[in-house]
Amino acid sequence: MRLYISSDMEGVAGVTSWEQVDARTPHPEYEIYRRYYTQEVAAAIEGARSAGASEILVNDSHGPMRNFLLDDLPSDVRVIFGARKPFSMVQGGEGFDGAFFIGYHGGIGAADAVLCHTYTPSVIYALRLNDIVCSEATINAALLGHYGVPVLMITGDRTTVEGTLAKLPWVRGVSVKDSLGNFAANSVSPAAAQRAIREGAASAVRSRTKAQPFVLASPITMDIDLAKTEQADYVAQIPGLERTGPRSVRFVDDDMTTIFKAFVATFRLGSLA
Repeated sequence: MRLYISSDMEGVAGVTSWEQVDARTPHPEYEIYRRYYTQEVAAAIEGARSAGASEILVNDSHGPMRNFLLDDLPSDVRVIFGARKPFSMVQGGEGFDGAFFIGYHGGIGAADAVLCHTYTPSVIYALRLNDIVCSEATINAALLGHYGVPVLMITGDRTTVEGTLAKLPWVRGVSVKDSLGNFAANSVSPAAAQRAIREGAASAVRSRTKAQPFVLASPITMDIDLAKTEQADYVAQIPGLERTGPRSVRFVDDDMTTIFKAFVATFRLGSLA
């Protein structure tokens, strides 16, 4: 069984502040929480392997995307490391039998979801695909679904897990904390989180035949609300994007990979405005 893992950091047990996950201007707590982050991914790998997963690829998908303590991961897994990947958090996700989302967080605007945002919070104010409000988990699952890859497990805060299960009910959810607004949480300990993730991973792999790819009907309509009007001015220059309001743009295509590329181009170009 071939397994793909996309991992983020805001949904790791105990994380409640940007300083804990900021690799660019490291706070002393970052070194502690990157270790917990690595350990949660390692727990998922261990659990998946106990249930039959053999080939595993892990995509470090947080911030600059080079956060893992690589020596703390199994020596035989492959890791996608570094940023500016064409498909970002789901780079290299095609051709697998299933996927895990580890350490995920709520989408921009979600209530009681610690550090909620959708990719680039200074640019993306709202994202909808075919009128479905999307978090990172939703749009990432849609790209994997295009490849025929089902999401098997997601871990993070309870709001994030429950919101994902509302759209992908076959997914195994492991909640490691209950968010108390945007900057506080009632969290289990790192050891307890890793134990729950290990057990959840094994269960998710064993029941993978019940999972299904998350596929959007074509044509796919992507609506994006930007944070600022000047960002909409910039991204409206992307061929195929239609300006639909002072801060909003729309892109329509039959192919989910093209939709995803347009999304990546939007938040990257918008960040320059």
